[in-house]
Parts: sequence; C-alpha cells; structure tokens
Amino acid sequence: MVCALWCAPRPVLAQVIEFESNGLKYQTLTRSGVTVMFAQLPSNLKGYTVLQVAVSNGSRYLYTVDPEDFAWQRQDGTVEKAIPARQVVRRMLDKANRDDVIKLVGTYEVGLYGLQRMQSTNGYEQRRQSAIGEFGQARLKAAAAASAIAFVRSKLQAGESTDGAIFFLTDRKGLGPGRLVVRFGGETFEFDAVTIGTMN
Repeated sequence: MVCALWCAPRPVLAQVIEFESNGLKYQTLTRSGVTVMFAQLPSNLKGYTVLQVAVSNGSRYLYTVDPEDFAWQRQDGTVEKAIPARQVVRRMLDKANRDDVIKLVGTYEVGLYGLQRMQSTNGYEQRRQSAIGEFGQARLKAAAAASAIAFVRSKLQAGESTDGAIFFLTDRKGLGPGRLVVRFGGETFEFDAVTIGTMN
C-alpha cells in the first residue's frame, strides 16, 4: 500500500523561472499551456507603480485576461488590485504631462523590444500602430501613448499573445514586499515574493 502511494504519479507543479533582459528582472510561469511573465519598470508615474506584463496562450482554449486579474498580495495579507486601463488613461490625461508619458513609453519600449522571449501578436506594438494611424504621427498625443501602453482586456485564441503595462496606485515607497497573483480562466499564477518599490 505504501509503495503504491509512493510510486503513483504525482502532479508536476509549475515553477517560476527568473531571467534578466535589457536590465529588467523578469519572472515567468506557465500553467496549462498559458505563460504569464512580468517585470517592474524603472519609472513611476503620478503615484503609480508600473509592471510590464505579457501573456501567451499556448493552450488550445480561448482565454480572456483583464488588468483587474492582476493583484499584489503583500506580506501582511492586504491585496492591491491593478487599476483598469480606462482609469489609468483618464488619470494620465488629467495629470500627466508630456515628459511623464514620454519617459514611461520610452522605458516600456526598451523593455519590450529587448525581450526576445515573447513576440506579442496583439499587444503594445499593434495598439501603437493603430494610434499612429488614427491620430497621425504629428498629432499623436499623450492620450494615444497612454492608451497604447496600458494592458487592456484581451481575448487570446490558441497561439496568440499580448502585452502591456499594469498600473498599481501606490505611494512613493511602491508596493513593498509581496507577490504578484494573477487569476483568470480558472488558473492561478503566483510568483515568487519580491519587493516592488520606487526605482527612479
């Protein structure tokens, strides 16, 4: 009986993998064929802590992922949910100046284009091209840039991927020690504990 229990196949637990790319420290985790990865961007904007995230659907099922599916679980048990993209864009339009947005977009692009492990099929680059086509290069405003970088609700068919910036409303100290928890499609992605603070 003991041997039967010991020799029975055990479920393989997904393991968080860490790597560096273009100066950013990423964590990535795959469950049921779906991969989620993130890194903190070294720019804070108007009270936000910003994470670059990417989601790739390597399964055969359709998954829908929202910014609100991302949460920061602090060591004391409190949870900070990511802000919906529309609220981020509205706040940037109200309070961010052109230099703030240029800094954030520049930082995001350095991380994104230096990341060779994820080739997004419908993420930031596609939204940026759409914004340029809609407003024209000369009229591209901070609003278009903000809406292009923000992670938006995405329906991912098999083989599709997306990326974007996830925003947490924080004070100057950042999110503090804790872990990123992502829940969608019946799956939970829990990343290793880190400290997310102000980097600029």
